[in-house]
Amino acid sequence: MKLEALRIPAPLRAFAAGDAQLFDVTLTGDSVASIVPSAQQTHASGTLLSALVEAHAHIDKNYTVQDVGAAQGNLFAAIDRMNRHRDSWTGESLRLRMERALHDAWQSGTRALRTHLDWVQAEPPAALAVFESLREEWRGRVELQFVSLTPLDLFADQAAGERIAREVKRAGGVLGAFVYRNEGIVHKLGRVFDLAQQHGLGLDFHVDEGLDPEASGLRSIAQLVRARDFRHGVVCGHACSLSAQDDAVAGETLALCVGAGIHLVALPTTNLYLQGAWDRTPVQRGITRIREAAARGLRASLATDNVQDAFYPYGSYDLLETFGLGVQMAHLAPASDWLDTVTVSPAKALGLAWDGRIAPGCPADLLLLSATDEHELIGPRGRQRTVIRAGQVLEKTQ
Repeated sequence: MKLEALRIPAPLRAFAAGDAQLFDVTLTGDSVASIVPSAQQTHASGTLLSALVEAHAHIDKNYTVQDVGAAQGNLFAAIDRMNRHRDSWTGESLRLRMERALHDAWQSGTRALRTHLDWVQAEPPAALAVFESLREEWRGRVELQFVSLTPLDLFADQAAGERIAREVKRAGGVLGAFVYRNEGIVHKLGRVFDLAQQHGLGLDFHVDEGLDPEASGLRSIAQLVRARDFRHGVVCGHACSLSAQDDAVAGETLALCVGAGIHLVALPTTNLYLQGAWDRTPVQRGITRIREAAARGLRASLATDNVQDAFYPYGSYDLLETFGLGVQMAHLAPASDWLDTVTVSPAKALGLAWDGRIAPGCPADLLLLSATDEHELIGPRGRQRTVIRAGQVLEKTQ
């Protein structure tokens, strides 16, 4: 298959482009065989991306808003509603909702997805067995990872923490926690790091998911990574409080994150919906400091987070829609320079075998957009796509 006169965004290139702006790409079998400058350099036929990578989702919670209602800006009300609704979850109902999410992501061009699974007591949740089954069924289509989403305070119970970590290790997952203004936060985080080191587990935190400038979970995590010389990988999602802090304080925290090698994930839809007042037009946007992080060499990811549940009552698993909102929320311009937020950066955060950069020899798992230039990325032509997997056209959408 030959694809002609394509733009390949600079952050996704792993080949020498020279002065060329448009490229002809030849696919042979399941890989990219060659990339050469196009004979004509004036009129693009489309934009080529690597397949998308979803770094932060909740496929156990999604599609429940009709039952629980929307929390409308109240994070802890949303948590309470989902806690009560969780008692009704069965293997059958979980499978239906989780499969729906995976089909949506797959058809949108996603090749890998990491989901957080609510894990609010020592015993593993019903969602884990469903996830393990789906992980096998979807192997070769969407690479699936999971994180145990546990309230940080539960790790104060040593026996509970040990049981969770053992089960996460057995199931090949990542250890996680919800961290926000906890009493004794450093001690409890230290316990999580102890368990991760003992069991060889990566870490993925929901951290500082609010606009309290005193929230310091992200800073504490970065300090612990460096103090422990922790090398199993750390991802931090949300970090909304960073946006409400003084520039100097936020800058110091970001510098610590860079030194610790932390991957930062921003969640535009849920954070815009939940953060800020609901009795007037919100002034604060709730998104973390993506641009300031990038200026220090920390390239964040954009991810979906919640879909049609109490936390966010709308949405889908189309990462291009998330990208478009993130561009507008955080003023990520030019937009094409930030397409690594849904491709390369999350691939690195998830430790995937392919980092998503396009070059001869890379997998032919690609997304061909109808957008022909920077200004069409956010709009109808930016949403029109041809999904290519293993060198074959999979799906065309409107």
